[in-house]
Amino acid sequence: MAAKVSYADVEVGTELPARTFSVTRATLVRYAGASGDFNPIHWNEKFAVEVGLPDVIAHGMFTMAEAVRVVTDWVGDPGAVLEYGVRFTKPVVVPNDDKGATIEVGAKVGAKLDDNTVRVDLTATSAGQKVLGMSRAVVRLA
Repeated sequence: MAAKVSYADVEVGTELPARTFSVTRATLVRYAGASGDFNPIHWNEKFAVEVGLPDVIAHGMFTMAEAVRVVTDWVGDPGAVLEYGVRFTKPVVVPNDDKGATIEVGAKVGAKLDDNTVRVDLTATSAGQKVLGMSRAVVRLA
């Protein structure tokens, strides 16, 4: 698979389509099973509160993975992502209700680099708070 976006067709400031991702307690249980991360802060409300959290929180790596989907969907090839990094700034709190939480992700081209690569800067928020900082991906385009 190759990137579907052409380097020549993007400029600094090009916005990628924004996405919103839903997260429920069931989502967290499925992610725990897939990742092997069964830390009780991700499923046990009593434990999460006892250790000082407001409630159960989403796995940081889950949040990171959902955010980069904006980039992989845009470029059309997950293998085109050469680098990706974030700082975790706030947890995604997932209440025990039918709605859960949402993660809103936006992104734009922050820089055009060499060799048909671009740096994509992402923003990720939940409940009005920034949950990822310094979220950046380097992507090779067609």
